[in-house]
Amino acid sequence: MATKAKAKVEAAPQDAPVKKIEVAPKRAESAPKVDSRTKAPAKTKADGPSSVSPADLPLPDGYAPRVDLPKGYRPSSKEEYMSDEHLEYFRRKLLIWRQELIDESQQTIENLRDEVRDVGDEAERATRETENSLELRTRDRYRKLIAKIDKALRRIDDGRYGYCEETDEEIGIERLEARPIATLCLDAQERWEHRQRQMGD
Repeated sequence: MATKAKAKVEAAPQDAPVKKIEVAPKRAESAPKVDSRTKAPAKTKADGPSSVSPADLPLPDGYAPRVDLPKGYRPSSKEEYMSDEHLEYFRRKLLIWRQELIDESQQTIENLRDEVRDVGDEAERATRETENSLELRTRDRYRKLIAKIDKALRRIDDGRYGYCEETDEEIGIERLEARPIATLCLDAQERWEHRQRQMGD
């Protein structure tokens, strides 16, 4: 008995490393290749643009930069607020984000078009209808975001980008980095949210 148990214990370490070495890397490599319908990037795109500097990303087709930005460029509070470099940075950030949303919306349309409609099983049909409804809602959210991005791009061209629509105060680099479509400074945004809550009550 003791000899059999000892044999099992000795065999285990020889088998274990093979499984761990083979399987773990494959899982890590395959994770990013999940189908766009089942993975989460849609939420990421809707919540905001990529965290990589727009100076390091390929520009949308047909876009001619107005200012050359150095690699890894980030706006700094030490620079003149909404300088040419700042405006170019946010213009690129908005345009790249806009293109990502359009590409994702196009993928949604193709998914819905390619889907087989004649599903016999009622539970399967209900599941697909729920998924389609979620995709259409996401697409509608993207459409509204694209409209806000277009408005922000017009504000850049008009020289009003980066300034609060309500108070004309600076919105701030950090706030615009987090939400480049922001039109209100933090104080004005809090007042607006407070009014919305009061109206809801």
